[in-house]
Amino acid sequence: MRKRYDIKISGDGDLAGFLTKLVAMRVKVLALSVVDGVARFRTDRQGIKVIRSNRRRYRLKVKISIVGDESGAKGILSSNLFLIACIIPFVASLFLWTVNVESDRPEVVERIDQKLERISIVPLKPLASIPDEGEIRRELMLDDPSLSWVRFRRVGTSLTVIPMLSPLTNNEVVEEGTPSDLIARTGGIITGFALKKGERVGRVHQTVKKGDVLATGTLVQGDKTAVVGADGAVYADYWVEYSFNLPKTIGYSLQGEETVEFSFNLPWQSQKQKWSPKSFVQTERHVQETAGQFELVEGMEETVIIPLLKNKLLSESLSKAIIRDEKVLHVSFDNDKVSGTVLFLINDNIAVKRPIPKENETNG
Repeated sequence: MRKRYDIKISGDGDLAGFLTKLVAMRVKVLALSVVDGVARFRTDRQGIKVIRSNRRRYRLKVKISIVGDESGAKGILSSNLFLIACIIPFVASLFLWTVNVESDRPEVVERIDQKLERISIVPLKPLASIPDEGEIRRELMLDDPSLSWVRFRRVGTSLTVIPMLSPLTNNEVVEEGTPSDLIARTGGIITGFALKKGERVGRVHQTVKKGDVLATGTLVQGDKTAVVGADGAVYADYWVEYSFNLPKTIGYSLQGEETVEFSFNLPWQSQKQKWSPKSFVQTERHVQETAGQFELVEGMEETVIIPLLKNKLLSESLSKAIIRDEKVLHVSFDNDKVSGTVLFLINDNIAVKRPIPKENETNG
């Protein structure tokens, strides 16, 4: 039978440091609760001595009242359990627990999930080893022109990836099922074929002009002719002259310092029947964005202007277009705007369908 004491600690001092000191000195702490900066718990005679000898150092007020004799059964919370309850949520908050991809297209979700797994952005990864958002965005958008941008939403130990898709341009001008040949919608040098049906007319490294037949849907074998139609893609390199007109002063937004707020839930305060390491702590992360402006000046052609134009051009083109090279023809800086012309070497599918004349289909 040991006597217990009710302890009430208040004041403007270092309450957290005082409680940590008690745990470090192995003081018995039972039924701890902290409400509005006031801590209440029970301890024994040895704990009273430690509390009285250290309270002034932490600038705290202590009120002690005798509870009476209690059985020798251990309380719900001993000093060791209290230490574990503090360590578990802290350790849990250092890891990434969930990674989600928000998109209404399952193929995009699967593609992003595979890339995230390849660069090790997976659950239970330490938060300190996760690259910054800019590096993750570059990895996700690499070789995937269908993405115009990638946004991130990070709350606590959860990361949500939100891919933003580029608008698609449909170059097919005939309805599906109409037997057609594939012709070039622009001139270029053929780099490859990806035909689903039909027969090649051109060859790799051949230069073609707009309107040239790239693949025929009419197959001839001996004296027999069959009209099956051509379908698929024919990729070619071609130059595009791109004129631009930009304001000289451009606005931008930057993500500021990330702040993390922790809130701890003691086991007996949780309303959940099942507990897990994540249930001990709740974290909220807030990132403040700051806006600013910068001025385009001579010398930024390669570092700023060209990347801006590339992103804009790819967002206006097909999802599989690739920019291989660029040449600046001219750039002029006026008082309030920057204008010029740039040549881009693009590799893209140049094949479009052209219906096969009815007489050819009849003769087949």
